[in-house]
Amino acid sequence: ARAEELNKLIQEFTKHDQREYDDQRALEIHTAKDFIFSMLGMVQKLDQKLPVANEYLLLSGGVREGVVDIDLDELNVYARGTDYDMDFTLLVPALKLHDRNQPVTLDMRHSALCHSWLSLRLFDEGTISKWKDCCTIVDHINGATNYFFSPTKVADWFYDSISIVLSEIQKKPQRGMPKVEKVEKNGTIISIILGVGSSRMLYDIVPVVSFKGWPAVAQSWLMENHFWDGKITEEEVISGFYLVPACSYKGKKDNEWRLSFARSEVQLKKCISSSLMQAYQACKAIIIKLLSRPKAISPYHLRSMMLWACDRLPANYLAQEDYAAHFLLGLIDDLQHCLVNKMCPNYFIPQCNMLEHLSEETVMLHARKLSSVRSDPAEHLRTAIEHVKAANRLTLELQRRGSTTSIPSPQSDGGDTNQPDDRLAKKLQQLVTENPGKSISVFINPDDVTRPHFRIDDKFF
Repeated sequence: ARAEELNKLIQEFTKHDQREYDDQRALEIHTAKDFIFSMLGMVQKLDQKLPVANEYLLLSGGVREGVVDIDLDELNVYARGTDYDMDFTLLVPALKLHDRNQPVTLDMRHSALCHSWLSLRLFDEGTISKWKDCCTIVDHINGATNYFFSPTKVADWFYDSISIVLSEIQKKPQRGMPKVEKVEKNGTIISIILGVGSSRMLYDIVPVVSFKGWPAVAQSWLMENHFWDGKITEEEVISGFYLVPACSYKGKKDNEWRLSFARSEVQLKKCISSSLMQAYQACKAIIIKLLSRPKAISPYHLRSMMLWACDRLPANYLAQEDYAAHFLLGLIDDLQHCLVNKMCPNYFIPQCNMLEHLSEETVMLHARKLSSVRSDPAEHLRTAIEHVKAANRLTLELQRRGSTTSIPSPQSDGGDTNQPDDRLAKKLQQLVTENPGKSISVFINPDDVTRPHFRIDDKFF
């Protein structure tokens, strides 16, 4: 393969994969986001289970895109263009442990590396009584009862609560309100597809446990040298972590949570060159389709490999603007290496091998498929470009047919009330353009859901 040709194909893929947002689309994104946040404010009011002052992490890209480390085999298949136009992942803390300065020690005696059970003993009596029905109960010999926060029961409660709230909202539809096209529980994730104007937004909502600080199990990682040293501060990288509702291969689904460093990954992404990110997105598009059966390699594995490559390779090499082709081939080689050795260490907890459970047969099947990509990467890139073009054509076709215009566009309400929204649409468009792939934190007062406070990384608006 000629590097020049591959570079051109990666550029073309990027052009079609990252579409421009006009004012109308930016306003539709904002309307959908407002609707989701208002809905979560109503969920909090239902039974006061969710924290009153909550902080969400909004990530561009759905769970199927590998934005967080959650197993994809339990998820229904949704396709861009066919089912949605844009996808987001929203991490919603069900519980918060935010008053700690020392390393957080979790109960990992019962679970695989990178996983943990969560005892409500860490919380006050009020929290225990509120969440008792979402726990598994373990009685000890000494007569004490321990309540373990259950990811599956929390997800069930969350899905039921969201369903109740959405049915209430739909009884009194308001002009310009998004149309709820789909609400599904996918394993422990709630997937909602909203129609807003001419756009369809997929929100993968993930109930999580949120921690300030850093887990003791990942403490040694901080002692190593990393590619982000000197570019961002350690405080930014270790500001917090999550437990997400995902189980290890042999773990107990009702009790086991997985450690997630999504907040840190958002910071690390700032230090990755645009050409490496483009190669990563192109590589991801190729392998998602190719290695989807049997489920073994997820886009999150590829993300981990990219972070390891950043630590391993010289900074001046990774900064080369016209090296996207080299980076694509390098990522394929790294993935091949991981498969053949059945070894993909978690970036933050390297002693955890994320491919450990795979059979030799599965590993070799994927390694063979991958070698076919490596022998003709240009052909596979052309296929990925055709897929993304087809998805965009479907989106445009639906917009032309006005399939979701049964709800009026938020801009069609008339009157002066739209002026702030227009300004916000422009501001949002500017933020989206300037900060591709960054996280949005939202601080919400459930008693006044009309005034969310947004933060995109460290910018407030």
